[in-house]
Amino acid sequence: MCHSSLRYRLLSPLFAVVLAAFAIPSTTALAESKPIVIKFSHVVAPDAPKGKAAAYFKALAEERTKGRVLIEVYPNSQLYKDKEEMEALQLGAVQMLAPSLAKFGPLGVKEFEIFDLPYIFPSKDVLRAVTEGPVGRNLLNKLEPKGIIGLAYWDNGFKIMSANRPLRSPEDFRGLKMRIQSSKVIDAQFRALGAFPQVMAFSEVYQALLTGVVDGTENPPSNMLTQQMEDVQKYATVSNHGYLGYAVIVNRKFWKSLPDDIRDTLEGAMAEATRYANVIAQSENDAALEAIKLSGKVEVYTLTPNDLEVWRMALLPVHREMEGRVGKEMLDTFYKEAAKFGFRN
Repeated sequence: MCHSSLRYRLLSPLFAVVLAAFAIPSTTALAESKPIVIKFSHVVAPDAPKGKAAAYFKALAEERTKGRVLIEVYPNSQLYKDKEEMEALQLGAVQMLAPSLAKFGPLGVKEFEIFDLPYIFPSKDVLRAVTEGPVGRNLLNKLEPKGIIGLAYWDNGFKIMSANRPLRSPEDFRGLKMRIQSSKVIDAQFRALGAFPQVMAFSEVYQALLTGVVDGTENPPSNMLTQQMEDVQKYATVSNHGYLGYAVIVNRKFWKSLPDDIRDTLEGAMAEATRYANVIAQSENDAALEAIKLSGKVEVYTLTPNDLEVWRMALLPVHREMEGRVGKEMLDTFYKEAAKFGFRN
């Protein structure tokens, strides 16, 4: 038996108590004195609505936990691109994301792709009834078996179309290569218009538009402006055909491991950040659209009521085509929410 082992065995209980009184802090104690770090990764610019909301959440969380939590925000795909970030969250390499709702389809939770259906939300009231009601919560609950907890929905806004030729009617899309997120629903949307959808990471879109790899794309105006796409697109159409929203999500194991008081405080900060995010999204997009118009680089066309009906009828078949993917019951639930506000498909 080595001397150190023998010495340890001969320590009396009294001596052990005395030693403990003068010992340096334990590893556990040191760990408890350090702030809990939450890496929050996203793919848009800091001055986009999501970027501003992430910064607001960081400020609230750090203030309310009195420094016990440190939120590290990584915008513009600094850590991970679209396809990489979800796996990074599941592995615990980051703790928090705010991916667009289209990104849950590849994860196996296809019901989220219902948000991508063209003209599924005829008004902001219908949207809010879904995201703030039991339908939205039930969708977030479907993420738990994937090791993910959904905390909130953040708006970005309704999308406009852009390309290097005018897009005033469905026929104008024929033959265009349009960048899309990885969504079977958005893929079907552009195929219904006669375009060729191209899945591409958001961080690569500007260069692809610049070099002609793709001809156009769809985005809320704030994304178009903050990524300087007005420099590489000649035309834009205010179609408001689709919604772009995000789910703020966390790694389930990490979230459950937090002290109850910390978790409660963060949930409160998230609730306030969500109200902030959803208020600024509309004003940010309105301001961005005006800035795009004033740039003089893009000819902006707004669909008339007649145009809108033509577009809607051209894209409505996508709802039934995707029924098997998003679920008939889920689709009917969305229709029922719209019917409460006097809208019918």
